[in-house]
Amino acid sequence: MELFNYFRSSASYRVRIALALKGLDYVYRPVHLVRNEQQAEPYATASISRLVPLLKDGESYVGQSLAIIEYLDETHPEPPLLPADALGRARVRALAQDIACEIHPLNNLRVLRYLTRELAVDEEAKNRWYRHWVEEGLAVFERRLADGQAGQFCHGDQPGLADCVLVPQIFNARRFDCKLDHVPRLMQVFERCMQHEAFAKTQPSACPDAE
Repeated sequence: MELFNYFRSSASYRVRIALALKGLDYVYRPVHLVRNEQQAEPYATASISRLVPLLKDGESYVGQSLAIIEYLDETHPEPPLLPADALGRARVRALAQDIACEIHPLNNLRVLRYLTRELAVDEEAKNRWYRHWVEEGLAVFERRLADGQAGQFCHGDQPGLADCVLVPQIFNARRFDCKLDHVPRLMQVFERCMQHEAFAKTQPSACPDAE
């Protein structure tokens, strides 16, 4: 397998964690988003969305981080990243989508670029935008963790899909000086995850294209 990704992309980090949790080997293919390498060939043809991450497995390509992680879970089922029961899977997917669908789309690189380049939003206003949506979105995640179903990790006592999505978002939140004292349960899970090798060895600073 080959993973096309960017070290600072939180979506890419999600997939790197999942691959590490499953002990899967892959070739790391850097795509530098700030330099717009995602718009250049041959990557632009391989990736329909011209985003990262993109997984190549044999001759097939899989895009979108959550779809990639579920593909890995179906093709390499041990250890599982989703619970065995339907309600558990629904809860984990809801947690993952609280970040991947509600926070991340408002704060990824192309959105921030549009704010500054097309709408002439200054740097401080852009950062306020970022912090607002991250802090509000993480508060939702915190409330969902308070439902009594969490264990050592987001769901149970083994890391799974929701943890793969949570950890990269906290890295980004810290980069932008977001408030995090209102999400204590969430931060406890984050700290526990970072003691796990799969999360630590795939973090942005450990990537070969880290700057």
